[in-house]
Amino acid sequence: MKEIGGYFGLETLKSNEYYKDLIPLNSGRNALLYLMKAKNIEKIYIPYYLCDSVSDMLDRNGYSFEYYKIDYSFRPSFNKSLDQNEYLYIVNYYGQLTNNDIAVLAENYGQVVIDNTQSFFQQPLEGIDTIYSCRKFFGVPDGAYLSTNTKVIEDLSVDISFNRMTHLLGRFEENASRYYDSFKDTDEKFKNEPLKAMSKLTHNILGAIDYGRVINVRNENYSYLDNHLKAKNKLNIKPPNAPFSYPFYIDSDVEIRKKLAEKKIYLPTLWPNVLEDKNKESIEYKYTANILPLPCDQRYGINDMKKIISEVLSYILRKTKTGHLSI
Repeated sequence: MKEIGGYFGLETLKSNEYYKDLIPLNSGRNALLYLMKAKNIEKIYIPYYLCDSVSDMLDRNGYSFEYYKIDYSFRPSFNKSLDQNEYLYIVNYYGQLTNNDIAVLAENYGQVVIDNTQSFFQQPLEGIDTIYSCRKFFGVPDGAYLSTNTKVIEDLSVDISFNRMTHLLGRFEENASRYYDSFKDTDEKFKNEPLKAMSKLTHNILGAIDYGRVINVRNENYSYLDNHLKAKNKLNIKPPNAPFSYPFYIDSDVEIRKKLAEKKIYLPTLWPNVLEDKNKESIEYKYTANILPLPCDQRYGINDMKKIISEVLSYILRKTKTGHLSI
């Protein structure tokens, strides 16, 4: 029975989601689970260079998988022929695969799943299953979108998100470091979260975002970083639309991250599980240890980019003078 009267809850915000026609789910890994169920996939090939949440989800649900390597341009190094119920999981790292690239990969391999977790604004191609994550681009507690032409038969329960909001609300009014433990706790809970539809709360927030502004700010910040750091960057990268971050490669391991954290510039080590699983000479290890995902998102402006550039270049200059770093 509908409740009438009493205190107010969160307002219903403008309903203007970016992907209104895609399947809204509660997480990226569960978007993959949805596909495994919908397409009766028996085995999937996943890259070594990937968060272990994906392999954990596959293990937990009894699916068979194997790993494959990537090359220096972030493309699959994969030469097997896929059987009827086998798929290749391709990650669009830092948005470095254009839709033309994806179309060629799909033509070459046949059954592919594209992970656009790091390329939210890159439109899906017709007939190619594509996954998007909302948490990597916006201040939401959860959420993912799936582009596919196949649906599961089962009815999905709707997720509940209010208990995942502490770190978001805390950072909005105070500082990130104070609520970092809350963020980690929330992230840990996702490991065992079953497949569900996107929550009403997440839908509500995603419907109120100014996506045009997000795209413009990300592009401007990325361009500014690239103009000042490209000469020092060991990666040959293409500028994507509304990028996830600016991937800056420097042989630094953890030291530069610590130095930047002292200046309140926080950079994650994406997929640290790779450092435990791979040898130090592998592409995957080197990329995990040495690519700095410099933030260029809609929370920041050019003055913030100037601070990042100043601190990164100062570190490089100090290490070069002492002979501990070659550029």
